[in-house]
Amino acid sequence: MNRKTAGVLAKTIARTMGTRFWSSLKDLLPIILVIAFFQGVVLQQPLPDVWGVLEGSLLVVLGLTLFIQGLEMGLFPIGEQMAHALARKGSLTWLLIFAFSLGFATTIAEPSLIAVSEEAARVASRGGLIKAGEEAMAQYGMGLRLSVAFSVGASILVGVLRILKGWPVHNLIIGGYVLVMVMTIFAPEEIVGIAYDAGGVTTSTVTVPLVAALGVGLASIIKGRNPLVDGFGLIAFASLLPMIAVIGYGLVIFGAQ
Repeated sequence: MNRKTAGVLAKTIARTMGTRFWSSLKDLLPIILVIAFFQGVVLQQPLPDVWGVLEGSLLVVLGLTLFIQGLEMGLFPIGEQMAHALARKGSLTWLLIFAFSLGFATTIAEPSLIAVSEEAARVASRGGLIKAGEEAMAQYGMGLRLSVAFSVGASILVGVLRILKGWPVHNLIIGGYVLVMVMTIFAPEEIVGIAYDAGGVTTSTVTVPLVAALGVGLASIIKGRNPLVDGFGLIAFASLLPMIAVIGYGLVIFGAQ
């Protein structure tokens, strides 16, 4: 690569990153304004450690910029590419194995789920629901993570079958939430809130991009499927089945109420 080409490439990257940085800043601006309003007008107190807050805010904007750029450059294309390749291969078994493995692997590595599992373990230990000690908390937290990861893997598998078979998404979602409501009646109170939160924390930074790309890529290559109609909906399954799995985990650990 000569110096002229390198210069053009550097300018293009700088222009792209500058545009993305400004877009991320605009996305976070409402949050900044709300915090500033309540801190200055309602609480009428100066921000503690102003320079630290500004530095942290800058890092958040920079991190969001790099994250979104990484999604567009890497995760979205590879998700769609693998969906296309597996569909062309014509092996339903490998496609379903990939769907389950993708859901499991992205969920077990989800930072939000790790944080919630650790906090749930600490609270359960303080409340006397599990034995005190790091080992008991680690086992409880890992049990939550594995329950959610297996359920997300199963949910992506079901979602892929839905795309292949053309099943209506609303029938599956309604049936799933009816099951959640019935299980909630018998579930111990200590697990219900965690179960409902599990559906949200699993569909976060790592899981959503790859799963969404898988659904859209698969629907776009299968004859008779519309990517807009059939390609989306996998995230809904990934939010629903963890609630069922965590409630079931609570029934095993704590028993029915």
